Amino acid sequence: MNKRSAEETKKHILEAARAVFAEQGYSQASMRLIARASGISVGGLYLHFRNKEDLYLTFMQDWMKKLNDRTQEALLKIDDPIDAIRAFIMISIDFARWNREIIILQGRELGFTFGIDRKREFFRERRRVLANIVRKGIGKGAFRDCDADEVAKVIFNMLRGFIVSMVVDEEAIFSAEAYVELVLNGLIRRNNW
Repeated sequence: MNKRSAEETKKHILEAARAVFAEQGYSQASMRLIARASGISVGGLYLHFRNKEDLYLTFMQDWMKKLNDRTQEALLKIDDPIDAIRAFIMISIDFARWNREIIILQGRELGFTFGIDRKREFFRERRRVLANIVRKGIGKGAFRDCDADEVAKVIFNMLRGFIVSMVVDEEAIFSAEAYVELVLNGLIRRNNW
């Protein structure tokens, strides 16, 4: 099997695994079900992944990379820090809506500590992106003077709470646009500040 074919097979397996994990949950998903959904043998599946945990952690890493890549791609086209904050939040929320089942699975079955090191690095990277946007906004005079790292933590943790609320109880959540406006109202420089 050449390298390109192996990468395509792995990508196909991860797509099938997403569907199986979303439908069956982590505990009920099996390598056999994922192999069947992938259209490969169980032995073929084990050529790419040591076990179900390895497959899930790889899936999770791929999922986080897709969100980071999508965010970076959008931010490269945006110079205005206000629009950049808006884009970061909206991309995060849209991605969460599309991956609702996986977020529920993370909380319900896998708990906080499953893949914790990967999650921590992912969260740090997301906060770094936000802090850089805030710094840029302060430098351009668009945002009031503040501690960019602390503001990034506040925005990020509010966003995480918004996303959890969105996937658990959609009726109780306010609009994504209202959330963006709330965040920006706290950041945008006013003449009397």
